[in-house]
Amino acid sequence: MSARTPLVTRRGALKAVIAAGAGAALLGRAGAAAAASHPGLLHTQADFDRMRSMVNAGAQPWKAGWDRLVANSHSQSTWTPNPQATIVRGGDGQNYGILYNDIHAAYQNALRWKVSGSTAHGDKARDILNAWSGTLTTVTGNADRFLAAGIYGYQFANVAEIMRGYGGFDLARFQRMMLNVFHPLNESFLTGHNDACITNYWANWDLCTMNSILAIGVLCDRQDLIDRAVTYFKTGAGNGSIAHAIPFLHGGGLAQWQESGRDQGHTMMGVGQMGAFCEMAWNQGIDLYGYDGNRFAKACEYIARYNLGEDVPFTAYTWGTGQNCAQQTHTAISPASRGEVRPVWETVYNHYAVRRGLAMPYSAAFVAKVRPEGGGGDYGPNSGGFDQLGFGTLTHARTPPSRS
Repeated sequence: MSARTPLVTRRGALKAVIAAGAGAALLGRAGAAAAASHPGLLHTQADFDRMRSMVNAGAQPWKAGWDRLVANSHSQSTWTPNPQATIVRGGDGQNYGILYNDIHAAYQNALRWKVSGSTAHGDKARDILNAWSGTLTTVTGNADRFLAAGIYGYQFANVAEIMRGYGGFDLARFQRMMLNVFHPLNESFLTGHNDACITNYWANWDLCTMNSILAIGVLCDRQDLIDRAVTYFKTGAGNGSIAHAIPFLHGGGLAQWQESGRDQGHTMMGVGQMGAFCEMAWNQGIDLYGYDGNRFAKACEYIARYNLGEDVPFTAYTWGTGQNCAQQTHTAISPASRGEVRPVWETVYNHYAVRRGLAMPYSAAFVAKVRPEGGGGDYGPNSGGFDQLGFGTLTHARTPPSRS
């Protein structure tokens, strides 16, 4: 637990300053915010220091992760952003690919700046963020608009968190975009679930929405949003809360994921979404990885084991659909997309196995299979290849501490 102490201490100190009346400038809304730890979403400054040190030393696997980043076309400082006033996902006029490509270009350029110090890449990340915050006013479409607001909301906030304080970056304008364009859709979905039965939408819909609310809360120093997301993770009525996303515990340290009877691509997306949520919370001094007896770790092992080709137990899963909660049931685990590779494993493996020293044999085997993780642009042109920011080998790999 010693690794978390500085984060908790720092956050407590910042809250104390605000309580004393000296932190008013940090408040996003009177009485509703507190200072978060910065940078404190998927990556902290200690993470960036580790990346830089390891890459400069040519140490593996970090150097391999860096080389994969540098080779990605999105990470080039020559990238030209294409900001839109309106982004549509679902239905007529879809153009959301423009947004996710630009977000991943901004993220990858931001990483290259933080690791190498290259101002050309820092300037590019800044310019992409400024272009969008000065242009985007609407995210719309059919129900899929909520996916866009969730996935791209949390990803966008992560890039802005990295670029906080960079010369010429208009953080205040970007924060307004996040609060006015993305957050209202996030809150609408988490509150009303598009007027559907509470269990109609799969776990990944809730999870990306929760990620966006949490990330916006940290970016904008909005404690109320941080609390909203964390509370929903623990006790929310929808499928993104941990007991609903992981409905069944099995023996042998395994737990069944809510979408396991649907297909393995979305199931692994869930690993990435919940892993991102837990990592962002961890970097704010909140341990959700360990919540409910490491329930998430057991789900990771279940998913990894099945997707490595081994059998797992399965309990029939029944849920309500549509507006009248018509019952449907999965009676067996789905082999669809079995073994699919997504850049989701480094984050969870390096927390549970390296930070915590827990046995994660199947997650470890999957990490070994997919290293070095790539990012957007490395897993095909469709949206599924951009569901995670990726590059976990560079950003999350850690050296196991010596244990006596």
